Amino acid sequence: MSSIYVIDELLYFPPVYQADEQGLLAVGGDLKAERLLLAYNSGIFPWFEEGQPPLWFSPPERMLLFFDYLKVSKSMKQLLKKKLFRVTKNKAFEKVIEACASIPRKGQQGTWITDEMKQAYVELHNLGKADSFEVWQNDELVAGLYGVNLANKKIFCGESMFSKKSNASKVAFIHMALHFYEKGYKCVDCQIYNDHLASLGAFEVSRADFLEILQK
Repeated sequence: MSSIYVIDELLYFPPVYQADEQGLLAVGGDLKAERLLLAYNSGIFPWFEEGQPPLWFSPPERMLLFFDYLKVSKSMKQLLKKKLFRVTKNKAFEKVIEACASIPRKGQQGTWITDEMKQAYVELHNLGKADSFEVWQNDELVAGLYGVNLANKKIFCGESMFSKKSNASKVAFIHMALHFYEKGYKCVDCQIYNDHLASLGAFEVSRADFLEILQK
């Protein structure tokens, strides 16, 4: 039976194999840039709700997108050809993270993207360690996503996405994937399984396989 490690001021995480069955590894600490970057480079990410201390996860299965498996349906290809949307990178990071936090989601009462989270990832963005992709229709921001860019590992760690128009988040995801494919990245870390990501070609691998990819 695993025990949950309590983090103090020391910049440290326990080995990820000590996580429990749900992937919870540690509790506590802070969301300073140094700790966040250590976490992502170690296969760990924060995930907690308002009022909780930071909770750090390394789940037993990791949802990844390998670019050769990216699925672009026939209807999506037609939509992209119509050029109804304009896609930008890092033009509205704070607006994207704010929209990800505020947009209603089925089955969720609130958001895990707290004010503390927003501030932490904006700081990472200002340090050049986090990116956003924005989808515009005319001058309206209709979709987007953001994540942590492990340029040293050639992995992009997607955090969240939102959409106000049908299929617009898929447009953001596809453009993001193609961008990092062209940059020679290995994969996109999508963290936790969901049907939307699976429909785009992402699938689960074991924690051990993910760590091997991360450390190569």
